[in-house]
Amino acid sequence: MDPNISIALIGIGVMVVLILLRLPIAVAMGLVGVAGFTYLSGWDAMLGLMKTVPYTTAKDYSLSVIPLFVLMGNFALTAGLSKDLYRLGDKLLGHLPGGLAMATIVACAGFGAICGSAPATAATMGIVSIPEMRKYNYAPSLACGCVAAGGCLGLLIPPSVGFIIYGILVGESIGKLFMAGLGAGILLMILYCLVVLFIAVRNPELAPRGEKATFRERLQALKGVWGVLLLFVLVIGGMMGGFFTATEGAAVGACGALLFSLFHRTMTREAFVKALLETGRTTAMIFAIFIGAYILGYFLTVTQMPASLAALITGANIHRYVVIIGIFFVYVFLGCIMDSLAMVLITVPIFYPSVMALGFDPIWFGVFIVLVINQGLLTPPVGMNAFVIKGIAKDVPLSTVFRGILPFWVAIFVAVILVLLFPEIVLFLPRIAS
Repeated sequence: MDPNISIALIGIGVMVVLILLRLPIAVAMGLVGVAGFTYLSGWDAMLGLMKTVPYTTAKDYSLSVIPLFVLMGNFALTAGLSKDLYRLGDKLLGHLPGGLAMATIVACAGFGAICGSAPATAATMGIVSIPEMRKYNYAPSLACGCVAAGGCLGLLIPPSVGFIIYGILVGESIGKLFMAGLGAGILLMILYCLVVLFIAVRNPELAPRGEKATFRERLQALKGVWGVLLLFVLVIGGMMGGFFTATEGAAVGACGALLFSLFHRTMTREAFVKALLETGRTTAMIFAIFIGAYILGYFLTVTQMPASLAALITGANIHRYVVIIGIFFVYVFLGCIMDSLAMVLITVPIFYPSVMALGFDPIWFGVFIVLVINQGLLTPPVGMNAFVIKGIAKDVPLSTVFRGILPFWVAIFVAVILVLLFPEIVLFLPRIAS
C-alpha cells in the first residue's frame, strides 16, 4: 500500500477516536488535517495553509446562504407557524387511524420547508405535537418516534442545509438539489404515514382516533397556513423559476419570515435578539466545521487518497451498485458516532470522485447521501433527533424513544432502496427545470 494512503487512513482513524472522546468535530478535523499536512508538506506549507484557509473559507460568498436560511427558520419559529401547520394536519387527518401521528409527520414536512434543519424541525414540532398525542393516549414510543423521524424531513424538504453544503462542496446547483430533495421528501413522508397507518391498524390502542373535523374547521385551519405556503412558493418557486439565486432566495425567505412574525405580532425585541443570537451560534458552528473540513481536505488531497480510491474502484471492475451499498453501510456506521453535518464534510470529498467515475448522477448522489444521513440522525448511540425528543419528553426513557424510531428507520431504508432502483423519483423535477 502507498505510504501516503496509510497515513491518510491513520489520520481518519485518529479523527474518529478524537470525536469519540467528545472533542468538538471541527477541532478534531482541524488537528488531524494540520498534523498530517505538516508531516507530509512541512511547517512552511502548513503555516501558509493556516494563513489562507480560515479567511478564504469564511469570506466565501456562496456560504452566505447558510446564515440566511438559518435566520429564516428562526424567524418562522418565532412567528408560530409550526402550530398552524400542526392544527391543519390534525383537522385533515386526526380522525384516521394514527391520524395525529400522521398530522405530525405532514406538519414536520411543512415546517421543514421553511426551516432546513432536522433537529430544529424535531424540536419545534415536538413541543407542539407530543403533548397533544399523549393527551389522546398515544403510546409514548409512537408519539416520540414519529416526531424524531418527521424531523428528518427538515433535512430533505427544501431549503435544506445538507443540500446547500453538498452543493457548495461539489459545485452543483443548489436549486436542482432542492428540487430533487422535494421528490425524496414527499416519498419519505408518504412512507412514514404508511408506517403509522400499519401500526395503528394493527394495534389501535397505540394510536386512538380523534374526532372528525367539520369542513368549516378544516377551512379555518387551512387559512392559518397561508403564510407557510406563500413563503415556500416565493422562495423555492423563485429559485426554480430562475428569478433569483439560492443566496437571494434565502434573503427573501428571511425577510418574508420576519414580516410574518411581525404580522402575527409574535416578534418582540427579545425574540428578535434571540433569533439573531441563535443564528449566529449555528452559523459559527457550521463555519468552524467547514474550516476544519477544508484543512482536513488539503491533507487528504496531498495523500492522493480520493483519487487513488477512485482509480482502485474503477480498475477493480467492481459493480457500481456494490460500491453504493458499501458507501451506504459506511454512512450507517458513521451515523452511530458522528454529527450529520460532519459526515457530509468529511466523506463527500473522499467518495465523490469514485461515485462520479462510476457514472452516477451528482444530483442523485446528493439526495442519496442526505437520505442515508437521516438514518444517522435516528441511530444510537448518537441519534441526535432522539436526544432532542428526549429533552422534550423528559419522562420517556431514551430506550422507548429509540424503540419508537425503529419502524421509521426501516422506512428510510425502503426510501433509499426505491431511490436506488428508480432514480427518476428524485431526478424528474431537476430534469424538467433544466
